[in-house]
Amino acid sequence: MAFDRVSGILLHPSSLPGPYGVGEIGDEAMTFIDALADAGQKVWQILPINATGNNASPYSATTTFAANPLLIDIDGLIEAELLSHEEVAHLKELPQEKVDYEVTVPARLAVLHMAGRRLATKPNHPLAPGLAAFKARHGRAWLDDYALFEAISVSRQRQGWMHWPDGLRARDPEALAQARTDLAEDIAAIEALQFLFDLRWQRLRRHAESKGIMIIGDMAIFVAHDSADVWARPDLFKLDEDFNTRVGAGVPPDYFSATGQLWGNPIYEWDKMADEGFSWWIARMRRLLDFADAVRIDHFRGFAACWETPAGETTAINGQWVEVPGDALFTAITQALPDLKVIAEDLGHITEDVIALRDKFDFPGLKILEFEFGNGAPRDERHPYHYPASTVCYPSTHDNNTVIGWFKNDGREAEARAPDAAREAAAALELLGGDGSDLNWRFIELALQSGSSLAIIALQDVLGLDGNGRMNTPGTIDDNWNWRFQAGDFGPAHRQRLHSLTQKYGRLT
Repeated sequence: MAFDRVSGILLHPSSLPGPYGVGEIGDEAMTFIDALADAGQKVWQILPINATGNNASPYSATTTFAANPLLIDIDGLIEAELLSHEEVAHLKELPQEKVDYEVTVPARLAVLHMAGRRLATKPNHPLAPGLAAFKARHGRAWLDDYALFEAISVSRQRQGWMHWPDGLRARDPEALAQARTDLAEDIAAIEALQFLFDLRWQRLRRHAESKGIMIIGDMAIFVAHDSADVWARPDLFKLDEDFNTRVGAGVPPDYFSATGQLWGNPIYEWDKMADEGFSWWIARMRRLLDFADAVRIDHFRGFAACWETPAGETTAINGQWVEVPGDALFTAITQALPDLKVIAEDLGHITEDVIALRDKFDFPGLKILEFEFGNGAPRDERHPYHYPASTVCYPSTHDNNTVIGWFKNDGREAEARAPDAAREAAAALELLGGDGSDLNWRFIELALQSGSSLAIIALQDVLGLDGNGRMNTPGTIDDNWNWRFQAGDFGPAHRQRLHSLTQKYGRLT
């Protein structure tokens, strides 16, 4: 499970530049990979790329198997003669500095579905054989259920499936057959878009491989209640007879929230999954490997025990830890996928059982530099130089403020952090020197110097952004997941400086 001593950049594709309102997986993504190679980087870490419906959060997907069509590059569809320049001209009027999901999602999806319908109804199109092969490969595994779910959901204005008519909700065969007939054109377009995403992503992945760039994907531990996965297999989740959650997922009070985080995702029926040899999990992981070379698993501690909060609670305070058969699960997964590389996001309430599970399977855990100054400057054995090789070092992550924002304490948690912020900032200056204006580069150098085999740096920290560049604030809903950089921001000076530091600390291979 070991990684070479290398480094890379954390950036979600939605943050890439481009003219159509959100980052895409087309030429701008190819250019970003070129920039990574130029900077001596060997890793591109992304967030989950599953379809999210109308949601902005990549961790709140309507499926764990299908990809997010929102990210398909418009120019690629024009090249394939599925769209015209005139049909997409209005997308260039969308907000560009940040993603405005409220206007961007419906505008882009309308255009994308136009392209999907055209491909689905053109049996002589050059891509038609590829679409047929894609449907044959994925249909029964997940595509049939997802496309039907998505078509019904859209037709019912995204009403949660647990509120659909009884026949659809309970998957009565006659009701499903009627829906497939009534929504045939929409289903075909949805299937075509999944193929088109796959086609463009594999183009991108081949380019990354040619440049020596490993893509690290991300897997959320839980799935959304209103998802194709729960609708297709409600028996795998802790639901009541009306398909409502009996208990919801979350975390207890912690650094981010005094009342914990009540996510509300349904909890798995682990005994049922074990009876099936964890086949659902193996299929899920295998599908993610269609997109990535390695996998970061979010909320890894939930594979030792889950924080379960009874339905109806408004906070996560009154939950309890319930054991999970993580050992049996990862034994099954690693036997089925022996070359799998996993990173365990082992933050939060970490207990000995979590550590034992992580270490048994040699999954590297995380080290976050912003967390290292609470007890003063990390010196001697606490210095990042002494981090075990089997760790991944980050100056900050998508759930943290940027390094400069952390130093300034300009985030939405500023009031809660106020008693500690000045002390931690002073400890950082004590260890690293300077006046804080270039603290981002000092943190980057510290991460590259660390003993961790992998060092992953958020692009916002390379660019020296303050809290305005933050991707997400946990426990909040508004103004998240929308940050984008502009073409030219990650320029030659940034790339050369990063390359020099990467070489200095032995991370060029």
